[in-house]
Parts: sequence; structure tokens; C-alpha cells
Amino acid sequence: MAEMQTLHAAFAARIDAVLNALELEGVLPADTPRGNVTVEPPRDPSHGDLATNAAMVLAKQAKTNPRALAEKIVDHLAREPDIAAAEIAGPGFINLRLAPDAWRRELLAIADLGDAYGRSAMGGKTVNVEYVSTNPTGPMHMGHCRGAVVGDALCGLLEWAGYRVTREYYVNDAGGQVDVLARSAHLRYREALGEDIGAIPEGLYPGDYLKPVGERLAQEFGETYKDAEESAWLELFRHRAVGAMMDMIREDLALLGIHHDLFSSEAELQAAKKPEAAEAWLREKGLIYDGVLEAPKGKAPPEDWEPVELPLFRSTEFGDDQDRPIKKSNGAWTYFGADLAYHFQKAEKADALIDIWGADHAGTVKRIKAAVAALTKGAGRDVPFDVKLVQMVKLLRDGEPVKMSKRSGTFVTLADVVNEVGKDVVRFTMLTRKPDAQMEFDFAKVVEASKENPVFYLQYAHARIHSTLRKAGVAPDADNLDRLGEDELALVREAAQFPRVVEAAAKAREPHRIAFFLGDLAAAFHSFWNAGNDDPAKRIIQEGDPELTAARLFLAAQVGQVIRNGLAILGVEAVEEM
Repeated sequence: MAEMQTLHAAFAARIDAVLNALELEGVLPADTPRGNVTVEPPRDPSHGDLATNAAMVLAKQAKTNPRALAEKIVDHLAREPDIAAAEIAGPGFINLRLAPDAWRRELLAIADLGDAYGRSAMGGKTVNVEYVSTNPTGPMHMGHCRGAVVGDALCGLLEWAGYRVTREYYVNDAGGQVDVLARSAHLRYREALGEDIGAIPEGLYPGDYLKPVGERLAQEFGETYKDAEESAWLELFRHRAVGAMMDMIREDLALLGIHHDLFSSEAELQAAKKPEAAEAWLREKGLIYDGVLEAPKGKAPPEDWEPVELPLFRSTEFGDDQDRPIKKSNGAWTYFGADLAYHFQKAEKADALIDIWGADHAGTVKRIKAAVAALTKGAGRDVPFDVKLVQMVKLLRDGEPVKMSKRSGTFVTLADVVNEVGKDVVRFTMLTRKPDAQMEFDFAKVVEASKENPVFYLQYAHARIHSTLRKAGVAPDADNLDRLGEDELALVREAAQFPRVVEAAAKAREPHRIAFFLGDLAAAFHSFWNAGNDDPAKRIIQEGDPELTAARLFLAAQVGQVIRNGLAILGVEAVEEM
């Protein structure tokens, strides 16, 4: 496969070359910083194909006004054969209109690069993305689904942009909830041994998913722990039950095509004294002190509440309303305290950290980011840490809320949803809105064969392209791309945005931008196709004109290639028939 520079990168390089020339001419000082120079499509397509702010951001260094500098830049750009027009707009923006051959060459670039079109080398760093990390107390439910898909799609996006990605799952196996899990498993263990356990007691997990766990425990241990004291079996049953839950969670995630590289245990973290090490770092920086936790605000404290001296993190320095304890009064680590140590551990092996959290954790973001910054900088490293918040999904069936799953006892399982509508429908639907926006998932609408269903509309575009190529009777051919006119080149312009969108989405850590782009590309293709229904001369297959047919088929094939590449980032398969 040949190494080729995609269109937007090529013209960014040409702008850079013009600025080099202006430095040699003395118009710009030598080594003028260009970090804020952009080359991208204008917001209004009628203004041209590309726009640059170079004159706006560099005029001060050139000791001139932006329009005067823009005129000098335009003088150079006008000599470029691929630039049909270079115009100065407003206070000094430069709009470019590209010659048709520039777009035709981009079609060739898509064909030449194939599955690699849109890939970038901009990353070059190691990024740890932690996502899902649900408590190991039951099967995955739809409350976890959106964050799981967003996290996994982000990993795919970062890999396309050249980052080395570690997909990590943090197993919360050290808190009180796993003790409850062990007691729930012990109850099912007794049931498997023939005991009538009656109704599940309040406070234990009621779902049927623990029945197989109890059966396996009964097979392994017989009646050894049936009537034993809790202290004899709690740790053992906790270990076995967590292992069984993690196996179940891995199976559920696999239904979505999600596989993590690393599973980190909170219990192992604490056994290795990582929280103590983190506390020592933060004390050294003056960010942890021993103080008395304030009584709960806005209401009378509980009768048994007493002021207790605890190690507190100075989170008020970072916008929090009070300093937060890293330990409980019984000496156990708080979730926040353990989380500090966990992120400190991750930062030892990565250049950047990203966490995908539910929106209900928004209040924790500032203090955990501040603590991690203090820890990493204290250790001589500056490791950027970003938290992406994901809103819950409301499940509907024909507009009515969906009832809970019998298997879980309290929620709708992810497996139930994937088995009903399919992995690809679930994954793509979860990316059709920004993660921090509310979302409704209606079982009827996500499988509806209509333009209003973005999953169907996109998949139908790819299937329509594949069907056309299969039935045409003429092979796609690039020999006569000069036969492609303005309508066809408009479709090329849309597809050619892909490499730029990949890089912008990766920088912003926003995989939904890829889904939005694919929706726009599918709409552009359907519009192009439908034009042929009104005007036969605009149809892809032209009877009696095999050269034009072959050129339009080549165009359609490359649009299909871009759709496949975008879907590959999102972990969605491109269908060939519908």
C-alpha cells in the first residue's frame, strides 16, 4: 500500500510551505510559532472548500494588519495549480476553492489506502482508558451499556489516530458490596443443597443469576459450610462469587464486542499498600491533613454521628464544597481514597488517562483530577487525566417504559437487549447522541426500516452501494474520473472530511463525532442516489455509457470504503444486504 497524504493534510502542508516562504522573504520573523494556525472547511460551504486563519493569528508577529498579511499569503497560493481561487474574507480569513482534479485525486487516495484511509500518526503516546468498571455483583445491565460502548468506541478512535491504547476494567472487589454478594451466594448455596430459603431477605441480591453460583459451590464444598459461621466461609465465597460475576460480565461485554486488556483488582491494590503510598505523596505536598469531618449540611446529623478525626484531602482548593476523607472511621479506605491509589498506579505506565463515568459521579471529577495531578507531578510526571461523563439511557418499547428482567430481579440486562436487537444496533445507537445528553432507546424505533432510524439509514447506504456494485455488470474504474461532474465531486468532498474528523474527534475524545459524520455521509449518498430517480442522467449505471458508469461506480465504491472505515472505528460491522 502506497504512503499517501490525504487532502486536508496536504493543503495544511501547502499553507505551511507558504509561511516558510514568507519567513525567507522577511515578511514573517524566523521560527514564528504556528500552533494556532488552522486549515479546515468553512462553516458555510458556499464560502469555499477550505479556510485558514493564518493571517489572523500571525499578523501581530508580522507587525502588520491581517488583511495585508492575507494578501501576501494569497499571492503565493494563487500559484498553486490545485487552487482554483483564493479569496480574503472579513478581517483576514482566507477561503480556498480547490480545482476538480484535487478531489479526483482524493478518490484515488481513498482507493489506494483502503482500510487505512483516515488513519493518523498524530497520537504516538500510550493512553489508558478505563471504562465499564461496574461492581462485580451481577450481570451487565443497560445502565452500564452506554458507558461501555462510548469507552470502547473511544479506544477504537484513539487507535486509528495513532495512540497505543490500554483498555482497562477496575474491579471493585474490596468494598462492602462484595460481602453482600458472598452472603447472597451462600444463601443460594444452601438452596442448592436442598434448603427452602423462602423469600430473599432484604439487603441481599435477589436475582436468579446467583443460582448457578450456589450450585457450583454446593458441588465443590458439599455441606462443609452449610451451617458454618460466616467467618469460616465469607472470604472464600467472596472470592468465588466475584470470579463467577466477572466471568458473567466478560461474557456480557463480549456480546457487545468489548474485550479489555487489563482487569485491575481493588483488593490487590490495597494488599500492595498502594493507597498508603498515595497518601504519603499527598501529605508531602500538603494536600492531605488530619482533621474533623464536618457534620452533613442542610439537615440535622444522625443521632449516632460524632466528630471523628480523619485524613482529609484538601478538595476545597479545587472547587469542592468540603474536604473529603480518604479513610473511614474504622480505618478502611473510602472509595475516593482507593481511587487515588488506583489512578496513581495507572499513571505509572501511561502518558494519559481517560475514565468513562456515569453522570451521577460528576461531583467527584474535580477532586479526583486534582489529586491525580498532584500525585503524578509529585512523582516527576505530568500525566493528563480526562473524565468523560455519560448519561443514563431510558428504555422504551413503543414509547412505554420497559419492565425489569426476571433474571436480574431489578433491571433490564444488557444480554436481553443485545439478543433482541443485535450488537451493531446497540453500539451505533449509543453513539448517535453526545454522551452527556439524555437518551431514549426504543426497541421498536432502533430496528425500524426508515430514514428516521440512523442505524438503518447508514447500513442501508452501504448495502445499496454493495448491491449496485454487484449488479452493475461493469467494474469500477478510475481511468475516466474526469467524467465526474459537480454533483459527484460534492459527494467526494463529504467523504474526504473523514481523516480530518478522525483527528478532531480523537483530540476531543469524542467518538460520537464519527457517528455524526457517517450519518451526514449516508444522507449525502442517498441524496445523490435519489437524484437519479428524478433524472435518469444522474443514475450511477448509465446504459450505453460504460465509461461514466465505471467512474461513478468507482466513486460509490470509495464512499462505501469510508463508511466501512468509520464503522470499524465504532466497532460496528457494515452490512452488504438488507
